[in-house]
Amino acid sequence: MGEHQFTLQRTLSETAEQLGKRAMELGLIPSFVVRYFPDNWEFYIPNENESGSLTPEEAYLHLKELVKQSGK
Repeated sequence: MGEHQFTLQRTLSETAEQLGKRAMELGLIPSFVVRYFPDNWEFYIPNENESGSLTPEEAYLHLKELVKQSGK
């Protein structure tokens, strides 16, 4: 994925969701859940060490790094 400029929280959230789908397609994560609220989205990515939700920013950075490390 190319570099993104985020002007809206929704754009960042949607990109994080796309990265989550890509990470699943690549077999990097078994699943992920997005809880949609009117003012915010919460991301849950299965992890043996953590079980809390991630903000869109945290999810984006985490998923971007996973996909980048896979080289695909």
